Amino acid sequence: MYKGGRKMSGEKEVHVVMVPWLAFGHMIPFLDLSIALAKFGIHVSFISTSRNISRLPKIPPNLSPFIEFIPLPLPKLDSNPLPDNAEATTDIPADRMDDLKKSCDLFQEPISNFIANKLPDWIFVDFFFHKVLDIAQQLNIPVIYNLIFTASSVVFCWTPEGNGQRRLPQEMTAPPDWVDFPSQVFCRKHEAIAMHNLISGTRSSGITDGERVNKIAQRCQAIAIRTCLELEADYLHLYSKITGKPVIPVGCLPPEKVVGTKIVWEEPWSRVFDWLDKQKPNAVVFVGFGSEYKLKREEIHEISYGIELSGLPFLFLLAKPDWGGGDDDEVLPPGFESRTAGRGFVQIGWAPQREILAHPSIGASLFHAGWSSVVENLTHANCLVLLPFIITQPLDTRLLVEKGLAIEVERAEDGSLTRNDIAKALQMAMVSKEGEALRARTKEAANGIFANKELNHSYINNFVEYLKDGVYEKK
Repeated sequence: MYKGGRKMSGEKEVHVVMVPWLAFGHMIPFLDLSIALAKFGIHVSFISTSRNISRLPKIPPNLSPFIEFIPLPLPKLDSNPLPDNAEATTDIPADRMDDLKKSCDLFQEPISNFIANKLPDWIFVDFFFHKVLDIAQQLNIPVIYNLIFTASSVVFCWTPEGNGQRRLPQEMTAPPDWVDFPSQVFCRKHEAIAMHNLISGTRSSGITDGERVNKIAQRCQAIAIRTCLELEADYLHLYSKITGKPVIPVGCLPPEKVVGTKIVWEEPWSRVFDWLDKQKPNAVVFVGFGSEYKLKREEIHEISYGIELSGLPFLFLLAKPDWGGGDDDEVLPPGFESRTAGRGFVQIGWAPQREILAHPSIGASLFHAGWSSVVENLTHANCLVLLPFIITQPLDTRLLVEKGLAIEVERAEDGSLTRNDIAKALQMAMVSKEGEALRARTKEAANGIFANKELNHSYINNFVEYLKDGVYEKK
């Protein structure tokens, strides 16, 4: 069989190039997939900037012969360039996001040059890199559109040509017409404007995000999604139908369990893990909202008061806010740490999240519904208490609530949140009789789907066979 202009045999080494968007919520899932493919002997060239690569998790040493990191410089804009060392979304304020996208459009030229020199068998692109498809077409190299989102969210965000487009934000407050089965995946009123702007809003780069996605979906050979049929078969089948492309679930890509030698942590984490070791199983709430959304002062305060009111042991991880001063006391509510002393920890900055979520004392997480964090939590049967803010987080939250796998914190119609609603959701997930069904379903999902090695291995094995022979057999 011929694929990509070159004959493929069963024994031929397959070489793929990974091109993720410059956000850690995208780069790390691309790396997880790279590691999964490397275990099957697939050779991966992972492209990003030097600074971003230095901040990624380390790959297992036995897989290093199969994964090569390719650092390329991010081009500078002629006018209003980004600050030095600003190479990912976490490095810039929200109002500079379009400038990062314009730099990234220029970034596609050196990426294309690398591809033309190496002639890989496949190119895996993120939602952003539509221009890379030009060099792929010239060289007859097939492209995989590698989605880090759920099938349900991309079905909702799909923008059909012509009269099918949703032109007003209020059209985002119900499932779209092309969803022909019952669905709770849609936006609340306070989320609709931001979602409409995300998909269709004018960009200084001259192309909307919805148009970028459509260009890739139309020109790729297949679409890979980090999900499985056991979770959202209806949405997977529908996305294949509306795009006309093979939509291939690659499984959940659960994180590897840490086994063997105990990790020796430096301060403050040695103290934190010593404290976790002394807590009862499934008793502690992990609280963290990732690096993409910058929490406002009033949001941090209400979340903090909600944790305090819940009475539960907690570990609260905070990204350093732009508005905070040099002292942590300027970020948290007055007296919060003294009132909760002994019951929990607050850490500002980086944290070993995967190791924390794997600890047996963790019973639930209050977080933003980032899909990688969802997978990490459900792999360890941690209950989900979801407080979404941006991008597809609200949509993924609705999917998980629809499946009975999460509690969403109630909010006012304008999106504001209160400490009482946060405390109520935490109590329900962790200790109340009302939350027993959630806790049972969470354990079932962990055992049956997210931590099921055989199931997830079968998805990757099926995908690897597709990469080798270009034929996808639906499961």
